[in-house]
Amino acid sequence: MANVGSRRCSKPSCSKRAIATLTYVYADSTAVLGPLATFAEPHCYDLCEDHAARMTAPRGWDVVRLAPDPEALKPSVDDIEALANAVREIGRVEPVEAMVEVNRRGHLRVLRDSGQNPPN
Repeated sequence: MANVGSRRCSKPSCSKRAIATLTYVYADSTAVLGPLATFAEPHCYDLCEDHAARMTAPRGWDVVRLAPDPEALKPSVDDIEALANAVREIGRVEPVEAMVEVNRRGHLRVLRDSGQNPPN
């Protein structure tokens, strides 16, 4: 599954990076153009900036254009704090002393197949 940053425009012969996702709500005769979806979904179309700006819907259909929230695209303070805490935890790992095993028996055994005669 392609991630958000690597998806391309769904229009044939267009190789530009996708920035929006187009979805149709057939029951309401509505085309919804919003920010690029997190995952590529069947029956949704990823569009580049040019194709998203020129997108039109069939006659009689409504078009809903959802503008992306610029604040939602930035990493949140919680995300940055969680990342910093994870890095700190890795640095705090105490070395584990090596354990020495003495007189350990092997963990494998040979079992005789009950359906066969023992070898001569």
